[in-house]
Amino acid sequence: MNPPKDAGTPPVQFNQRLALLLAMAMFVLVVDTSIMNVSISAVVDDIGATVSGLQSTIALEALVSAAFILIGGKIGDLIGRKRAYVIGLSCYAVGAVAMTLAQTLLPVIICWALIGGLGASLLLPAMQSLIHGNFEGDAQHRVYALVGASAAIAAAVGPLLGGFLTTFLSWRVAFLLEALIIAVVLSGIKLVKDVPYTGPRELDIFGSLLSIVGMGGVVLGILVWQEGGEAVGALLAVGAVGLGGLVYWLLQRKRRNKPTLLDPDLFQAKAFRFGATGQMLQQIALGGTMIVLPIYLQMVLGYNAMQSGLSIAPLSLTMFAVAMIVGKRSGRRRPASLIRWGFLFLIAGLLVLVPIVPRADSGWWLLIPLIISGFGLGLLVSQLNNYTLSPISDERVSEAASVNSAAGSFGLSFGLAFAGGIMLASLSTIFIGLSDASTVLPPDDKQQVATVLEDDAQVMSDAQLQEQIAGQPEDIQNEIIRINTEARPLALQIALFVPILAGLAGLGTSFRMIRIPDPKPAGTGEGSVLG
Repeated sequence: MNPPKDAGTPPVQFNQRLALLLAMAMFVLVVDTSIMNVSISAVVDDIGATVSGLQSTIALEALVSAAFILIGGKIGDLIGRKRAYVIGLSCYAVGAVAMTLAQTLLPVIICWALIGGLGASLLLPAMQSLIHGNFEGDAQHRVYALVGASAAIAAAVGPLLGGFLTTFLSWRVAFLLEALIIAVVLSGIKLVKDVPYTGPRELDIFGSLLSIVGMGGVVLGILVWQEGGEAVGALLAVGAVGLGGLVYWLLQRKRRNKPTLLDPDLFQAKAFRFGATGQMLQQIALGGTMIVLPIYLQMVLGYNAMQSGLSIAPLSLTMFAVAMIVGKRSGRRRPASLIRWGFLFLIAGLLVLVPIVPRADSGWWLLIPLIISGFGLGLLVSQLNNYTLSPISDERVSEAASVNSAAGSFGLSFGLAFAGGIMLASLSTIFIGLSDASTVLPPDDKQQVATVLEDDAQVMSDAQLQEQIAGQPEDIQNEIIRINTEARPLALQIALFVPILAGLAGLGTSFRMIRIPDPKPAGTGEGSVLG
């Protein structure tokens, strides 16, 4: 048996303060975009921008972080993982301060979207590498669970927090608080032990360019699709070709024994492949759920952003609590078994939601299914990062973390866009079908009503729609409201099957995990990947 890593030195003690600071860093990373999304109207009014301009800026930030995330891990290897972590956080601080002081759109584009996006590409892989190097065994497991749970909490409470601050104070206060949290995190940087990299220091330039084209093309295609733009197929094709070219390039470089952006042998480890796949599918399910439920609550029940956030809170709070408890007390239970149960509970909760959607008249109806789904997501958050990354050696942890983060980012973007796209496409089809079948609407008005509903009503509640059609005869008003009332729950039910199908695919992956031995942490000297 091989001796443990760093034999002769005492094991790293669990540092609760460092774990909390890492979780705070992840919270800021995730909550940043949520606050921007919910504050669009206020930001547009204050800085004299346009809604489309600000939406494009938000899309640019997502594109930059996704396109450079595979390179970010390698840069962290070359400059030091701790330094990459500090630079990434500092870039986020620059973006937050710029948002606090911005008077025009230009500093938002430069500081928040470009600099902040590049910061995210450095921060994500560096953070996971530092968790890997600063904690061992059960402590490492607990910190991965804590950081994952903080990301989930940020995704859920971000709109609520942003809506509250924007409504009662100012959107600038929200970004100022981000900068202050980053300052607190950086104040504890001395607690972080760097994780040295002793591998090849040559940068694979062409592989890096292919990764930008591949990841950037795929994410840009998803963003354009989400906004209803054109050339989606061409953009996705460019991304697919870029990623395919990257795979071919990496294999060729490996055969010639030359440094690569990513070691292709990484993907030969089944545990890593299954873990990264599970991460992507979990994020697709989370993204799909987090786009469908707020739309349901705001369009069907007429809730505002704060009420919607409170209604969804059981999902995030349960997820956080379960991740913390299971992260500490998983004991001898197999990670693959917990992951399987996680996907089962996630699917069960979402399936319970489907028949509730057309019947609910308040957010309380969602309480039990959201707790069930949150329980499943908590199990997944507590296990997946540790399952995927703990057996990776220090030499390869940055690139493994980059791939894992890229899979998660892609899954979240895809879930948000695809569930939203399916919902709007379903609305369009249902609107037209119900309008054509109506015996109340005059034949000449049916197509016009369908067009109006398709273009406008999809973003309005029944009460808002009532105001829109106030000039129509009463029987026509009632019929349009009826069509609107029947169509939306059905479209939302259809959209819920996006996260359900992702959960089913994840469940299938978990059964494949069960069939292989549990991955052993790299620190044991046995079972380490690419060590």
